[in-house]
Amino acid sequence: MSSPSGDLGQEHDQEHDHEHGYRHLRVDRTGQAEAFDRIGGRYDDAFPDKEGQIAATEWLVASLPAGSRVLDLGCGTGVPTARLLSQAGLEVVGVDLSDVMVTLAREHVPTAEFHRADIADLRPGGPRDLGRFQGVAAFFSLLMLPRAEIPLALRTIRHLLAPGGLFALSMVEADLDDFPIPFLGGRIRVSGYRREELRAVVEAAHFDVVGESSWTCVPAGADVPPEEHLFLRCRKPDA
Repeated sequence: MSSPSGDLGQEHDQEHDHEHGYRHLRVDRTGQAEAFDRIGGRYDDAFPDKEGQIAATEWLVASLPAGSRVLDLGCGTGVPTARLLSQAGLEVVGVDLSDVMVTLAREHVPTAEFHRADIADLRPGGPRDLGRFQGVAAFFSLLMLPRAEIPLALRTIRHLLAPGGLFALSMVEADLDDFPIPFLGGRIRVSGYRREELRAVVEAAHFDVVGESSWTCVPAGADVPPEEHLFLRCRKPDA
């Protein structure tokens, strides 16, 4: 059995390794936030089919104790995720890289707390500390990162979660890495995985995958083709 001081030393080493990983990665968000600033409230109109996201959010609501803190990572307009979580009586904190999205989220969900922040800011040893959470939702936010950064983002999420905490993740199924695509009149860069590979990446970040599902989505935007949305329901081990 490890001593408490040994456990703390191991945690410190892991945080040092994580920070070291970010130091050797060029974080480039050029144009990403600006694209969503331009889209604003049109995002919800362009993606009206949110059944999978609602189902995953309802899983968090049903599985977490009343009053749990939940982080909505890449909260967008706050609809539907932050709103549903807040209506269920959970303590909701949302973050997004887009100033416009954060402003809309504050209007749509006044009972929640929202910040403009990058997931890289939340890493162990990073410039923003929002505390720990019993649940994290990351719906279509990690796809905005290059593949080289996604394992670091998953480790950041694991760091933010309390032991036994729950993590709901969604990605678009696609074999892409930081690939530029047309998006609602602009361009963004996206990454994706095939479903078996996504599960392997999440499990390599030391999450237990307790459920998965997929939904076919037909966006309303003419320049966005039909997408297969992958949802993973995950749990951080107790130790």
